[in-house]
Amino acid sequence: MAKMNRRRFLQAGAATSFAAGTGVLSTLTSGKAFAANTSGYKALVCIFLKGGMDHADTVIPRDQASYDLLAKARPGLFGAYGQGGSRDRSNLLALNPTNAANFGSRQYGLPAQLAGFQSMFEAGEMAIVGNVGPLIQPTTRPDLEKASFSVPPRLFSHNDQQSTWMSLGVEGSQYGWGGAFADAAIRSDSTMNPLYAMVSAGPNDVFLSGTEASQFTTSYAGAQQVRLVDDRYVLGGESKYDAARRMLDDYVAKASFSEDNLYARDYINQSGNAVINNNAYDAALTGQPGLTATFPASYTAQQLSSVARTIMIRDELNTRRQVFYVFMGSFDTHSGQTGQIPDLHTELSEAVTAFRTEMINQGVWDDVTLFTMSEFGRTTTDNGDGTDHGWGGHHFVAGGSVAGKKIYGDIPAPDLGADTFTSTHGRLIPKVSVEQYAATLGSWFGLDSGELAAALPNLSNFTEKNLGFLI
Repeated sequence: MAKMNRRRFLQAGAATSFAAGTGVLSTLTSGKAFAANTSGYKALVCIFLKGGMDHADTVIPRDQASYDLLAKARPGLFGAYGQGGSRDRSNLLALNPTNAANFGSRQYGLPAQLAGFQSMFEAGEMAIVGNVGPLIQPTTRPDLEKASFSVPPRLFSHNDQQSTWMSLGVEGSQYGWGGAFADAAIRSDSTMNPLYAMVSAGPNDVFLSGTEASQFTTSYAGAQQVRLVDDRYVLGGESKYDAARRMLDDYVAKASFSEDNLYARDYINQSGNAVINNNAYDAALTGQPGLTATFPASYTAQQLSSVARTIMIRDELNTRRQVFYVFMGSFDTHSGQTGQIPDLHTELSEAVTAFRTEMINQGVWDDVTLFTMSEFGRTTTDNGDGTDHGWGGHHFVAGGSVAGKKIYGDIPAPDLGADTFTSTHGRLIPKVSVEQYAATLGSWFGLDSGELAAALPNLSNFTEKNLGFLI
């Protein structure tokens, strides 16, 4: 029988059952040096686009030569969009990066459904990081032909590459780099409440898995609650049942529970603390003026509205560093892509635009950085009416501290014979590693070089540790 120590039990317990989604703190801390800068307030907001967002149907070439190459590689998709459609060259929203000279004659645009992104980019509040993906070291097509050359395992697998983006390891990895960043802040500031440093507005994924605290899960309706207590109809909606509800709440919060077994006591304490933490979160929201921006009804927008409410009560929660996780699905467009991607772009753009407005109204847009991730891009070639699993992809970073109106990394012309693509299907070979992307975010968040190296083990293989897209 495998042995499990008490610390591992606590961490496993925080990832399962009721405690997984309700912000349970592991009371054990690390003995590492405290170095992260936690002055002021800063928040990282990750939007994970699950399924593999098609980068070439998002940041689209506008110069005639590159546009024609893409149309040649995607006759099915271009035909489905139709002449005069949203992917027609004349209908693309022009991007005018201040570093356009870096890309020669190449020009880029966004589809009309991403109008909010184009406005943010042109205003200098958004940057595009081109061709990002998992790498162990810099890689080109000739490198891939060497049998001894190392690449990340299980490329093109949804679950494994989602995990690799979040945790730098395949499915089953325990800790994410978002959790590692929050851990560093928690260790550096003993006066900060660690309970709300890692907040998921969506599912519990490995990105926010750390060693100092577990992720706290919330929603547009507030913190997750015990349904037997929260749903009044279960015990009866009349006031005569309030006493029973209070007794049940006390029971779940282990107010009068004792247990001799050490593991059982730890688990009961976690579950009970979760109730207490949720109640404290909801109490902090009570009496707040509410959000001033209008968020659409989409799931993505409602998650971001929950993030915005949590940021609003940061002082009441006594937290100065927070990492948030938001989920958006349906990007696995093997077929029917022209009927899916435009709607997804609209949802994403409207949600982020509303969030930006709220952050400006709260006076914290300079203190918040929002960024996208996705397990991979798509193939440059189409399969008729869709695209297949790729490797590198393009991503967006937005916030008041973003050195925007620039394209970082590279967005190469869709010349499938070039060494920037795999020899089949036109998969982009990443130019920027996930760890370089993460390190730039982590440096702004306050981590020093040692903490970044500990959180991002392959970072040392790359000369450029900070891409410069944050000030």
